[in-house]
Amino acid sequence: MNVVVFASRKGGSGKSSLAAHLGSYMAENARPTLLIDADPQGSLALWHRIRGSQDLALHMGTKHLTATLAKARRAGAEWVLIDTPPNADAPVAEAIWHADLVVIPMRPGLFDVDAVQATIKVCRELKKPYAVVINAAPAKNGSEDPMVADARGAMRVLDIPTWGGQITHRPELSLSLAHGAGVNESHFGSAGSEEIGSLWRALTKSFDAMKAMSGTQAQSA
Repeated sequence: MNVVVFASRKGGSGKSSLAAHLGSYMAENARPTLLIDADPQGSLALWHRIRGSQDLALHMGTKHLTATLAKARRAGAEWVLIDTPPNADAPVAEAIWHADLVVIPMRPGLFDVDAVQATIKVCRELKKPYAVVINAAPAKNGSEDPMVADARGAMRVLDIPTWGGQITHRPELSLSLAHGAGVNESHFGSAGSEEIGSLWRALTKSFDAMKAMSGTQAQSA
């Protein structure tokens, strides 16, 4: 079972929306998935309610998180996606402690670049793998937008692993969520759908690599 935590101290970075889009992608590809909405604002739960489908299970809050994850494993869940509130408080740290990978959405801007560092500090303290995903980015016009290039450069200077792609600010991403869908469901084949699919493939590739490394270490022990 793969546990992915979406975390960032910055509100509006895109944690809930990425969790929803990826969750719908997993559901469409018949990957048993549990969504956990640990943010009191309840954005992911709202989307799930609008969706009105049983293809994705939902749990609210981080209370008894260990037991919730154990139950999900017994039920055959392949993926657990945890949406967290915009802070670095104890519930977020607990979610990160349970993570196999922490995804840190970041808009390309000064305040966002600064804000991700608090989340990264928690990840490093707990020795958890993490990666920044540049979200709500300006569209490419033949080349990467200067704002995105600057943000990516800042991540390199700070030695912060960052996904090589980007999620561009596109109307179809918001429109699909408003109807309880993912962009892959409502706008299949669109640029937004392709970007979410690319992020999904990057996630699965990362987990495959981590499992291969874990297996190699076990054999050499």
